Amino acid sequence: MKCRARAVLYGNAIIVGSVEEARCLYKLGFYGQPLGVEKPKGADFSSPLRLTPLEALYLLEKGILEVYDEGGRNPLSFEKLRERFREHYSDLQTYYRIYKDLRDNGLIVRSGLKYGAVFTVYRLGPGLEHAPFILHVRGYNDDLEPTDIVRAGRLSHSVRKAFILASSEPNGNPVYLIFKWLVP
Repeated sequence: MKCRARAVLYGNAIIVGSVEEARCLYKLGFYGQPLGVEKPKGADFSSPLRLTPLEALYLLEKGILEVYDEGGRNPLSFEKLRERFREHYSDLQTYYRIYKDLRDNGLIVRSGLKYGAVFTVYRLGPGLEHAPFILHVRGYNDDLEPTDIVRAGRLSHSVRKAFILASSEPNGNPVYLIFKWLVP
């Protein structure tokens, strides 16, 4: 499926105003959240689409999306948009590398906030399955306490999702650790 969309930056929100373009992006890979629609059932919504910063960066880099400044007049390059969002992510580079790697490997990546994680990851997509994975992102040299692992493991087990810890090596390669709950 071919999509091309135009979005406008409003503060920290990236909005695709055209309903047809919004539907195309949603069909393409469950990108964005239709405004006013909590749990869309497919792409039959009739509202603009709000993209996350990571989605916008990814789609911009892939040549699928053009992002314009608040006035809607000047297009923003990947670098300018990335600079804009650096202040909102403690380690945007790591988050984006992980997001990009997952998307490039055909997975659907959504917010994991309701599970206390960075991402939920789907093989098929929301509405088609429950997300099989919750993913936490850490800096490569960040400390990791055993209680953090236990806490995330207990939560993931209680919601029947695999717990993945992701990071990015200094050379940029993503690293994933999957934890499984074992009952002795």
